[in-house]
Amino acid sequence: MLAAFCLALAAGAEVKIDKTAYQGWPNCYRVSNGVVELVATGDIGPRIIRYGFAGGQNMFWEDPKTLGKTGGDTWQLIGGHRLWVAPEAAPRTYAPDNSPVDVKIEGAVLRATQPVEPTTGLQKEIVVQMAATGTAVTLTHRVTNRNLWTIELAPWALTMMAPGGVSVAAFPPRGKHPQALVPTHPLVMWAYTDFSDRRWQLNKKYLILRQDPKNPEPQKAGFFNADTWAAYLLGSDLFIKRYRADPSKMYADFACTYEAFTNADFLELETLGPITKLEPGGSLDHVERWSLHAKIKPAGWTDAEIDRVILPLAAK
Repeated sequence: MLAAFCLALAAGAEVKIDKTAYQGWPNCYRVSNGVVELVATGDIGPRIIRYGFAGGQNMFWEDPKTLGKTGGDTWQLIGGHRLWVAPEAAPRTYAPDNSPVDVKIEGAVLRATQPVEPTTGLQKEIVVQMAATGTAVTLTHRVTNRNLWTIELAPWALTMMAPGGVSVAAFPPRGKHPQALVPTHPLVMWAYTDFSDRRWQLNKKYLILRQDPKNPEPQKAGFFNADTWAAYLLGSDLFIKRYRADPSKMYADFACTYEAFTNADFLELETLGPITKLEPGGSLDHVERWSLHAKIKPAGWTDAEIDRVILPLAAK
């Protein structure tokens, strides 16, 4: 009887996309399957400003100073999830996304496309596809070169997490000497990286970074992992994002596929695609897969406890 009920429930599940006002922006779009919900902005972007359980907390940070605002010729934090291009350089990376985007709904798929950036000649798009059941969301980030010349760049997907949580990201598989004689990946530091900062924890298998609203000092580090995944625990809700990299290609920032950044306001989980020479009119895609998990309570942040509680969820 229970199995039949579950099958019937699954058969009736569907993804609904509704236009709605959100945090002062009148033209936003709520994507939900009844279990989780996601809000994409239409007045600015492309941005995903909310992702969480239906009726629950927003896993993403929202900047109270810029909520509901539009326009302006300088880039704004705003919050949520966005698409940039790497390597990081001003002004190209910091092209404003303060203008309305073209939102198209194709069945259960939402496609948000910005106008061509006047300062870069690039056009950015985020395509959202939520599973009919469960919490899975697939995001396709697309960059198109609208210039008349070739541009070299990498797609860069950044998710700004709400304060007070803990992030964990997996290093590539570990080994033992003397069987493992060659290096497996870089661990990349910035000039302001300080691993003596108590927000960092370097385990054998995992890199852990805590968000502390009382500590304003920025911290950042990154590394390469072909099977990139990172998680963020906020209370007992766990957000996971995954990205599959290509080891045969070149990556920015001394070959990073994953980077973590934090300050007093938020913690950022970032994935990077390969550096690509994008011909005029050409596009490249960068795909992330998200999931959300409830009632997750690790007893600590040891490798063994992460293996027990978080790894089985990230490996699905």
